[in-house]
Amino acid sequence: PAGIQDADYVVIESTYGDRLHDKADPTEQIGEVVSRTIGRGGSVVIPAFAVGRAQSLLYHLYRLKAEKRIPDVPVYLDSPMAISATTLMQRFANDHRLSPEECAAMCDAAIYTRTAEASRAIHSTIWPKVIISASGMATGGRVLHHLKECLGNPRNTILLAGFQAAGTRGDKLARGERELRIHGQDWPVKAEIVKLDSMSAHADYDDLLRWLGHLSQPPKKVFITHGEPAAAASLQQKISERFGWPAIVPALGDMFEL
Repeated sequence: PAGIQDADYVVIESTYGDRLHDKADPTEQIGEVVSRTIGRGGSVVIPAFAVGRAQSLLYHLYRLKAEKRIPDVPVYLDSPMAISATTLMQRFANDHRLSPEECAAMCDAAIYTRTAEASRAIHSTIWPKVIISASGMATGGRVLHHLKECLGNPRNTILLAGFQAAGTRGDKLARGERELRIHGQDWPVKAEIVKLDSMSAHADYDDLLRWLGHLSQPPKKVFITHGEPAAAASLQQKISERFGWPAIVPALGDMFEL
């Protein structure tokens, strides 16, 4: 890419520095999860990052419904920030690749629950539904209330559609823990847990190394940030083996003179 050819120093993230993304079609994967869950009479709860991920999920669900690949069940977008971000997509249509018609259809694919009362009312019926709610790693927000409602029923599915940092509730679900502490109480996990690795906005290590390969000359240092210790260390090793460049994983408080 233009603009990085003569960099003396590079700062690069390492969220997926130790793994490769699943190359499967996320629309297909989401469709399979929703159809399977609805088929047994359950609901799908999707913890989602409010900006970006929630809108991507709406797009996939819109396509699945339009193509009649999933049942026409209610889809709720239950996050004030996600609702605001979705509204902005329609206002700034020139800043994304959807046509105005596609964007409008995608935004109309969900029921927006702006108030706490509307959020609580989602569970007033037993009918199957899809709930997209923040936060994406289940560290807080309205999604916690939906998890309390749905975790204990084996007909339901919790769909993790993004990176889950170590120690978060999302990470505990992904690792198969059978109890989840929410609001001071332990809740049994009987619902199906599915983690998608095909929707991440972060590059995997193959993408990161390919990006670094565009440098026309070796940098003086590569600083590796934004990753769990194992992922950062793995990327550090890969950079050293591939390019022979000095790569550093800074610790809190480290100082470097540039």
